[in-house]
Amino acid sequence: MIYNDTIIALSTPSGVGAIAVIRVSGKQAITICDKNFKSVSHKKLVEQATHTIHLGHIIKNKKELDEVLVSVFKNPNSYTGEDVVEISCHGSPYIQQEIIQLFLREGCRLANPGEFTLRAFLNGKLDLSQAEAVADLIASENEASHQVAMQQMRGGFSIEIKTLREELLNFASLIELELDFAEEDVEFVNRDQFKNLVTKIVNVLKYLIDSFAVGNVLKNGIPVAIIGEPNVGKSTLLNALLNDDRAIVSDIAGTTRDAIEDEITIGGIGFRFIDTAGIRDTVDVIESIGIKKTYEKISQSQIIIYLFDANIVSNNKSSVSRIITEIEKIKNKFPLKAMLIIANKVDKLKDAQKSNLKTLIPEVLLLSAKEITGVDSLQQKLLDYINTGALKNNQTIVTNSRHYDALLKALEELQKVQHGIDSNLSGDLLAIDIRQALHYLGEITGEITNDDLLGNIFANFCIGK
Repeated sequence: MIYNDTIIALSTPSGVGAIAVIRVSGKQAITICDKNFKSVSHKKLVEQATHTIHLGHIIKNKKELDEVLVSVFKNPNSYTGEDVVEISCHGSPYIQQEIIQLFLREGCRLANPGEFTLRAFLNGKLDLSQAEAVADLIASENEASHQVAMQQMRGGFSIEIKTLREELLNFASLIELELDFAEEDVEFVNRDQFKNLVTKIVNVLKYLIDSFAVGNVLKNGIPVAIIGEPNVGKSTLLNALLNDDRAIVSDIAGTTRDAIEDEITIGGIGFRFIDTAGIRDTVDVIESIGIKKTYEKISQSQIIIYLFDANIVSNNKSSVSRIITEIEKIKNKFPLKAMLIIANKVDKLKDAQKSNLKTLIPEVLLLSAKEITGVDSLQQKLLDYINTGALKNNQTIVTNSRHYDALLKALEELQKVQHGIDSNLSGDLLAIDIRQALHYLGEITGEITNDDLLGNIFANFCIGK
């Protein structure tokens, strides 16, 4: 992998816009731009200070192609650590391509996906976990995922991993030193201090691993399945939550025959709501397939909203038993899922009926999806299920599955070290597991890496970043 040439790419989305930004990075970035740029002040870009902006024209075949602003960033004080030029031109697709083609003819190469950020990593401007956070930041769609990505891009996670690795590395070096003096029976490592350190690192790794459960849903959104019998208002509730007529609403039971999904942000957290087919015994083949899909969606969700018609229950005592039985059946089938029980259509109930309903099913939430009353309470209940304490306290949260896998492997090796210390194993045997733990921690920040790993990571970036 050779990264000493000069690359170019469109950094803003393709298509028509007010302006477009074309990014160039490499040894010849400023020189190539100078050949095709005529400043209104007649100054050469190579003679200008870093972090300066210059008004002028891009020249093609001695004709002005476009009036542009050129930003100059000289190495090492740039995003990539190389000389970088960013050309802000008018957003015409024709102008964008003409400028890019002009620079390609002058010796630039089209950048690969994520190559600017890859060069930033290779030049020590970012570590690998920070580079991955750049992609997460671009993809963030709500406040929570944005905040987590910003925290990682600022290096909070990296600093924590590097600190743990350095502490472990210091002791590992002393153990390695003991091996050189094995014949003289010299001990450089205090076993009690080493045991305490390994215990501390194991506890930190366990916390980071546990945080992935929160981080993953903050990054990807919390899936919520809306379930219940047909015609209880599941689609109406989805529409009320989305404030849009997303699902078809009808008095005919069994209207929803397939799962309908959409996402909204509540309190900065993304929730992905799934309106499912009503659960009931049916001979309709298509409806049966929809009900089967309902159970599949429940298994994929983190929170279940069980909805029932408050009017039917309040006017029919046998319905109460049926609803309670159905709720228990769902809870037993999915014991690890958080569950909200909601009585819909309460706008038609009297106060005494509402009170009676709360007595029969104490945890029930009263709501009218049609009148959009009680929806705010539902949204607050959903937020209560999400542990955002770590996010609010700016604690490190793991969101990347590659980091999660490396942490699990590092934890496994350190638990072997713990067992080895307790069993009074020799230093050379402990050293093997310590080296492996250091390897996995180093993979997270990129201190230990390979071309295949880098290729897999940066292939998922957009071109121009």
